[in-house]
Amino acid sequence: MARKDLLDIASLHREEIEFLLDQSTSFKQVFTCSVKKVPALEGKSVLMLFYEPSTRTHTSFEVAAKRLSAEVTNFNVAHSSVTKGESIRETVETLQAMRTDYIVVRHSRSGLPGMIARQTKASVINAGDGAHAHPTQALLDAFTIKEKFPDPRGKKVLIIGDILHSRVARSTSNLLQKLGVEVAYLGPGSLVPKYGPETIRRFTDYDAAMAWAPDVVYLLRVQMERQDVQFFPSLREYHRLYGITTERLEEIRQRGLYIMHPGPVNRGVELCDAVMDYERSLINNQVENGIAVRMAVLDWLTPGGESPRSEPTFGRSAAPLPHFTA
Repeated sequence: MARKDLLDIASLHREEIEFLLDQSTSFKQVFTCSVKKVPALEGKSVLMLFYEPSTRTHTSFEVAAKRLSAEVTNFNVAHSSVTKGESIRETVETLQAMRTDYIVVRHSRSGLPGMIARQTKASVINAGDGAHAHPTQALLDAFTIKEKFPDPRGKKVLIIGDILHSRVARSTSNLLQKLGVEVAYLGPGSLVPKYGPETIRRFTDYDAAMAWAPDVVYLLRVQMERQDVQFFPSLREYHRLYGITTERLEEIRQRGLYIMHPGPVNRGVELCDAVMDYERSLINNQVENGIAVRMAVLDWLTPGGESPRSEPTFGRSAAPLPHFTA
């Protein structure tokens, strides 16, 4: 199915998700072997349009684009006409005149990447919009889980933290459910939405959530910058009630559970320092897998609405890698 843009997870069919995860496996084989760069997007241009700070997502997209041989331009909002009052539409029109092929957008306003997508022929990728969606994060999370559980159907993922403000929680839980994974939320009552999919269980007590017997514990960053009121007494109290403390880490180790976190990590809040050295921590795996997933997304989308390629393009002189099953 042809797609110009990737704006959310809700609009993706399961077949498209499976396709992207399979392609991510192939691309990971590329950059973990001797081949560091392929000509799949040679002659194409990728514009990084980030209105919010980002390290992992921004760097991951930039590395992915360069490994596909695309030209990358970073739009510096702080030194642009945006600071002089230029509207987003005017910015997009200016960038469209430059004939860019892909625009990777991060913005604090939900729905803005979709608005940009309607105004340009370039393929638009949502790199996070407000509390709405973060589709490539969800894809890399699912890819990371499938590396440990090739058939994730029936597995359980417990997402802990600031669910209310988290675009990661929305996108990742949506995608995991499409793959047959059971999902539950845990956090302070003020940060766990009372309304939403009935298929997602909600907990406010850590012990009750662990009695649900999850296979993966997914910790979310407490997003203080999105909280205009105080949702819990203190960060110390949050860590005591919902964080992975040294004692809880030992219980997790004994049960053989995996730990994930989208980053950046607030040490002493979501988790203790020892979690980073835990043998079943997948946090670094998520960072590495982000490059492969974003390579797959860039290769799949088709600027101008043309049909997507059915497999990664490695150039005429190089034989394509076999089609792996994640």
